[in-house]
Amino acid sequence: MRKLIIIKYGEMTTKKDNIGLFLRKLKDNVTIMLENEPIKITYDNGRMFITCQYEHFESVLNKLKKVFGIHEIIVGYELENSEIETIQEALKDLLTKIEFKTFKVETKRSNKNYPLKSLEISKILGGTVLKEKENIKVDVHNPELTIHIEIRLNNAYIYFETHKGLGGYPVGTLGKGLLMLSGGIDSPVSGYLAMKRGVKLEAIYFESLPHTSNEAKQKVESLARILSEYNNEIKLHVINFTEIQENIYKKIPHEYLITIMRRMMYRISEQIARKGNCKILINGESIGQVASQTLTSMNAINEVVKIPVIRPVACFDKLEIIDLANKINTYETSILPFEDCCTIFVPDHPVINPEISKCLEYEERIPYQELIKKAVQNHEIIKITKQENKFEDIL
Repeated sequence: MRKLIIIKYGEMTTKKDNIGLFLRKLKDNVTIMLENEPIKITYDNGRMFITCQYEHFESVLNKLKKVFGIHEIIVGYELENSEIETIQEALKDLLTKIEFKTFKVETKRSNKNYPLKSLEISKILGGTVLKEKENIKVDVHNPELTIHIEIRLNNAYIYFETHKGLGGYPVGTLGKGLLMLSGGIDSPVSGYLAMKRGVKLEAIYFESLPHTSNEAKQKVESLARILSEYNNEIKLHVINFTEIQENIYKKIPHEYLITIMRRMMYRISEQIARKGNCKILINGESIGQVASQTLTSMNAINEVVKIPVIRPVACFDKLEIIDLANKINTYETSILPFEDCCTIFVPDHPVINPEISKCLEYEERIPYQELIKKAVQNHEIIKITKQENKFEDIL
């Protein structure tokens, strides 16, 4: 009998003919996540198995909880064979270390040639437990201890301890997307949700020095670093947006400042995305949250690009977004008081129902094509990897 970690796949099992692609990517992502751990990984279409030394179990478990594509993480025991007598003896040995008053046995039998059915196995093992332990009873509804038995082709497994995984698909199985990453609460959450659907992230950030600060940029780097814990690494594209933003402020009616600014950001993001083979743009827009996120505004802004734009939090309210930001550990960084270029030069009364014809008319007042070309050609690229955040001392 050996102790090991068992991974259940969940949603990936629906992929049938394509499951091999998803499993190979999951194994690659797990290997990268556990690169400093002494482990061995094997897998088949039903389960993935990770073996390591006992003292590394806790570290491995914590890291696996940040890998998308995993439905459940199990600490279990692999038996040398699946004979019922072997299972009984192993169970007796394991239960000597566990105290409980009520229990139940749940059996799954993927080996349909096994001579006993699942219910029969559970009854036999339940009887074994009752004989082995005093003052205990079966409770199938709310037991203190659930004994899980799995009968597979050549082996049997016993486990008591399960941990919920992140679910979704392995990052990278559905291609790449470019996240429009501001320093706010919403966009990091959107990036997290896109990764959960198997999208590998690159990110783009618009800075407007000297109107924005270096601290604002470092804040975005910190947010990207938190997201990189799920993505392995993130390429962050930093766009100098100052000249474009100043032209907009000087020459565009102020109620249209945000609309025109967002149209410029979308145009730049599309060019960066296509150069990086990103199939979609991702942002943190939530319907109705601010003036640029009304349906009319979204339509006027979206009109300038042909690439699909995904808004994972579009139908979330602010409290739901904050809850998720806290869960993924981005909230405290997002609320640090460093303004980005989306929060400077904000007019008192931004238009909430912009007209596309007026957008086109106003954009003729600035040489935006030349300015966009310059911004794209001269932008900075930063590779973000899992390291300590620069704002840990502040937090």
